[in-house]
Amino acid sequence: MSAKAVREYDGKLLLAHWLHRVAVPSTSTESTATSGSKFIQPTTRLAHISIDTSLLQDKAQFDQHVRSTLDQLEVSHPWLLTNKLVAKPDQLIKRRGKSGLLLLNADWADARAWIEKHAAKDVLVDSVAGVLKTFLVEPFIPHPSNTEYYICINSDRDGDNILFTHEGGIEVGDVDAKALKLQVKVQDAFPTAESISSALLVHVPEAKHDVLVDFISRLYAVYIDLHFTYLEINPLVVLDPTEDEPARVYYLDLAAKLDQTAEFEAGPKWAIARAPQNIGIAGVAPSSAVGADAGPGMDFPAPFGRELTKEEAYVQELDSKTGASLKLTILNKDGRIWTMVAGGGASVVYSDAIAALGQAHELANYGEYSGAPTETQTYEYAKTILDLMTRSAVPHPDGKVLIIGGGIANFTNVASTFKGIVRALTEFKQPLIAHKVRIFVRRGGPNYQE
Repeated sequence: MSAKAVREYDGKLLLAHWLHRVAVPSTSTESTATSGSKFIQPTTRLAHISIDTSLLQDKAQFDQHVRSTLDQLEVSHPWLLTNKLVAKPDQLIKRRGKSGLLLLNADWADARAWIEKHAAKDVLVDSVAGVLKTFLVEPFIPHPSNTEYYICINSDRDGDNILFTHEGGIEVGDVDAKALKLQVKVQDAFPTAESISSALLVHVPEAKHDVLVDFISRLYAVYIDLHFTYLEINPLVVLDPTEDEPARVYYLDLAAKLDQTAEFEAGPKWAIARAPQNIGIAGVAPSSAVGADAGPGMDFPAPFGRELTKEEAYVQELDSKTGASLKLTILNKDGRIWTMVAGGGASVVYSDAIAALGQAHELANYGEYSGAPTETQTYEYAKTILDLMTRSAVPHPDGKVLIIGGGIANFTNVASTFKGIVRALTEFKQPLIAHKVRIFVRRGGPNYQE
């Protein structure tokens, strides 16, 4: 499992498309089969704004880019002009409300001005500094505070846990301590309506039970089918039923993680939910076709304040095109100790050993190559590291160290991967000499003698 966070925009689109399409076991809905208070999916109205911060060197050009982006948004999402709105950054930032990064109950003119003001601004959130460049705008849902709830589904080695509290919102507090919990172990059947109601809805008015049971059942079915590893909604608003309509459910704020290794299976479902024809863009007809190319591939953004370097992004792209694993994180571009380690476990061991020897401050990178990459893939990976290592204009007076290591491979052809590494070393021969790089090698496995 590789749990990767997704944007709130993408998470909400997955729910909007699949909550009423996913198959829910009949046992979970049998008590609500004849009820008129079941979950009704709200209309999908989400506007995503991505700002190109590379244009900042020319302020006039950047300002024009922001204006034209927002102008286009008005055309593709005409509801922006008629609804009261919520605007917020969508960059995996926690506690946006407490950080003053949430605009509520605004018309489009105010929301637009707020986005223009915050676009490309440096902010500090919980001691993490970052640049605001991605925003989400959606309709404002007026509601009393006593209609706010909290729900979270997460996975551990024993199964899935559904946590629920009858109090939600910005002051929800310690949910681990106060939430009611329903554990669904790996060997358990899908939870029944009765088990959901009795375990989670003890403090919820009876009039809202049916709609919440239906919603939670569907939410958990989507969680399983789309390979979520974490899904939190706070607040989950459940408006009181009236004579004219049943209780309504709205998921106002969402945080989610998907299992990236399940992309081969769930990728088409992630894509179709985010296809232009299914996300409420004006003039584009909806579609129910599911195909690998039905929509854009899922974007797994870097954590807030941790922007990928050009080299990290390149290795990530290499990794996305192979069944092997190629990972690179730059820790200290001026560090003396660089590693090129085969295997995820080995990469941890090597980094721990370097830190234990008091050299953590000199550790330049963290990463791995494993899963039998080809000679060419290994060459591209090694070349990227060697380029970073020898890039500084002034060589370090003490020289640098390159550790090429790993455990004893089970199936990776060591001879093939090392051909790629040798090609890169040969290409960077003179820069390596100029930077006084010492190379240490430890690697075993198939064809290691060669």
